[in-house]
Amino acid sequence: MKKWLLIIIIAVIAGFTLISSYNGLVKAEEEIDSIWANVESQYQRRTDLIPNLVNTVQGQANFEKETLTNVIEARAKATQTKIDPANMTEEQLAQFQQNQDSVGSALSRLLVSVEKYPDLKAHEGFMNLQAQLEGTENRINIARNKFNEAARIYNQKVRQLPTKIAAIIFGFKEKPYFKSAAGSENAPVVNFGK
Repeated sequence: MKKWLLIIIIAVIAGFTLISSYNGLVKAEEEIDSIWANVESQYQRRTDLIPNLVNTVQGQANFEKETLTNVIEARAKATQTKIDPANMTEEQLAQFQQNQDSVGSALSRLLVSVEKYPDLKAHEGFMNLQAQLEGTENRINIARNKFNEAARIYNQKVRQLPTKIAAIIFGFKEKPYFKSAAGSENAPVVNFGK
């Protein structure tokens, strides 16, 4: 009789541990999904600002058309990349990040080329859009950092015992992190001589 009671107690404890582990993983995964939605929201904000910026800059008759075309094309490519956070892979996140980095790079080139146009730089609408884009870039960075922190917490749960057992049983997999863009470890070269 004592043997059966011991087996029942062990089974109940194991069951509660499994349920608790599962619920912890679900909570951590929901946190990642929520934060991922915030990341997408900030990228969407930037995407929504781009047509206004392009329209303002196009008003300058002799502005570089190629620069504007690059911004528009990068924006279009970035809006095509969608990720389901529940099934996110490192490759998907890398492709998403690459497309978003292209937008950022095209916007940087646009803002640098604006320096040649004093009338445009002084335009109130342009200055407002530029400030909004700078603020949005900061928000994107904060959202990405929050995503990485949530992914770190979740990944720890997936890899630690006893939660690892629940993760294996119920198919919870590690989530990828945002990484810095290739070449970002090198300082940019500034040359005012040309």
